[in-house]
Amino acid sequence: MNLLALDTATEACSVALQVGTAVIARHTVAGRSHTEQLMPMVQALMAEAGLGFAQIDGYACGVGPGSFAGVRIGVGFVKGLALAVARPVVPLSSLMLLAWPELTAGRARVVAAIDARLDEVYSAEYAWQDGHAVLQAPERVCDPQQIAPVAATPTPAPYVGVGSGWARYGDVLQSALGARALAIKAEALPRAEDGLTWALAQLQAGQGIDADALVPAYLRHKVALTLAEQRARKKA
Repeated sequence: MNLLALDTATEACSVALQVGTAVIARHTVAGRSHTEQLMPMVQALMAEAGLGFAQIDGYACGVGPGSFAGVRIGVGFVKGLALAVARPVVPLSSLMLLAWPELTAGRARVVAAIDARLDEVYSAEYAWQDGHAVLQAPERVCDPQQIAPVAATPTPAPYVGVGSGWARYGDVLQSALGARALAIKAEALPRAEDGLTWALAQLQAGQGIDADALVPAYLRHKVALTLAEQRARKKA
């Protein structure tokens, strides 16, 4: 099966192509230039593999959470490609993409956090169980102080923290979790190739969706505070 995956939900622009068992990928920190960089990166992969878009059997797309603009760029791009050739799509959580390398490396507990601005983080906690990444609680946007453990226990399990939320709010997050951090990888960014295994399994099980049904996972519906909200925060 030939599978094309991408994620543009953060400052990273990441694309990957699986042809049979072979994988080729491109990854760059694009800042705000995803629109300019995405198509050339995909075209480079396709040329290297010697494939046309009609030969792609399915697509996988990071749907966020993350930058509103970045998420829209990726979702719109994949929708256009998949609709043109009537291929199924697998939505990928950008938080799961962050956690995946640590989970497959044997980490039992991974807490992914992306800086959501407005003094909040997008967060999710994952466990590795029976060879599968298992979401321990719904993905959400919250105050870093409210990123509580999934279940309160006398001795919370140690964890690995990944994502830009840890760069900005690391001390607050560690205090709120109340457990020992095995490692903090604040520089980690989602990589499209980390979604290939999951997406391939979904497609082979017939769990892909129509491109029309692909939607962003924003988790919230505003990108800035009103002036009144800003004043209220300053008074708090």
